[in-house]
Amino acid sequence: MRRLYTLLWWLALPALPLRLWWRARREPGYATHVGERFGRYGARPPPGERIWVHAVSLGETRAALPLVERILRERPAATVLLTHMTATGRAAGAAWRNPRVVQAWLPYDVPFAVERFLGHFRPRMGLLMETEIWPNLLAAAQAHAIPMLLVNARLSSRSARGYARVASFSRTLFASLAGVAAQSEEDAARLRALGARDVEALGNLKFDVVLPSDARAQAASLRARFGAQRPLLVAASTRDGEEALLLRARAAHASALPAGTLLVIVPRHPQRFDEVARLLREQGVRHVRRSEASAVGPDIEVVLGDSMGELFAYYGAADVAFVGGSLLPFGGQNLLEALAAGAPTLVGPHTDNFAAAASAAVASGAALRVADADALMTQAGRLLRDSSERAALVAAGRAFIAEHRGATDRVWTWLAPRLAAVSRGGAG
Repeated sequence: MRRLYTLLWWLALPALPLRLWWRARREPGYATHVGERFGRYGARPPPGERIWVHAVSLGETRAALPLVERILRERPAATVLLTHMTATGRAAGAAWRNPRVVQAWLPYDVPFAVERFLGHFRPRMGLLMETEIWPNLLAAAQAHAIPMLLVNARLSSRSARGYARVASFSRTLFASLAGVAAQSEEDAARLRALGARDVEALGNLKFDVVLPSDARAQAASLRARFGAQRPLLVAASTRDGEEALLLRARAAHASALPAGTLLVIVPRHPQRFDEVARLLREQGVRHVRRSEASAVGPDIEVVLGDSMGELFAYYGAADVAFVGGSLLPFGGQNLLEALAAGAPTLVGPHTDNFAAAASAAVASGAALRVADADALMTQAGRLLRDSSERAALVAAGRAFIAEHRGATDRVWTWLAPRLAAVSRGGAG
């Protein structure tokens, strides 16, 4: 099975530079350090302990932040190698500006590239965030005696069924992990069933989210631009097809929303900014883009949030926030960021990627679940008219976050002896 998997990668390799070029047209970060994707890196890092953390994209990078900071504090002689696959993830990591954090692209999962990667950086240990299972990478790490741990691990029932269809291959993959820190007992049980060992449920690192220091000032600036007195509904991290549903429901339920309500749509992926702008033009919706200098006058119906790194500011400015990726079966995006920012929060029916957190938040009254876009507009309108209910949601959300904090401490308690054990092997 791994030979077939590798063959498919070899067949895809000639097209990958073209794919990077295509994505770089909208996200320039994909055009940087392209050689790293194929295992070609610059000067070899100086000797010393390197702890490798792989955070594939933006969400994983944010979740890794408190753990990386803990590693740097507790291991003052160590550096952290932080790898990504997406431009948004790498940009978020670069924002830390810590000289002890070295960034690189994780190479494509072909043997020659992962061998070069491991030989160049020689990490003491690898921490894979959430669901990053790469067969050739794990096999090469095992051959080099580099223990690989899956941290903040989650596995939906749907993904577990997919792995179970290739049970012998999956068991080899998961058994090659030296340990797993799962988000929940349900995740832990699914991972054990697939062959993972040394699995513990230690909670979700995303509960330990820390708002950027400038988030509140950014939120106030956005609010002033959008109109301090206008009711503000933010639909954040929307995915393909959801914007059309939102616009249709907004038109159909205009009377449900208070007069002057401004809808702010923030697509999850920057490569879709132009696509959503085109949709707004085609539907004749009066709108401006966040990136433009245009004023948000009282005639403007929608603001397209086409900026990067301002998600917490959008949530902080919102009177009501909807967390996208959940109206259609994409699995949902991270609602904990909205709760931490103090936004009255709505989610749709599809939250498999954050199943435990979303279900617990709804059950505790920290968030509200809506069945579809029509129900979203109706519920949002009711909340926008009821400041006391919004305040109750905000208070419940903050209490919910506070109650579930502490995963970083638990993961570090679990990780520290494992790091100490491999450190006795000498410097990298």
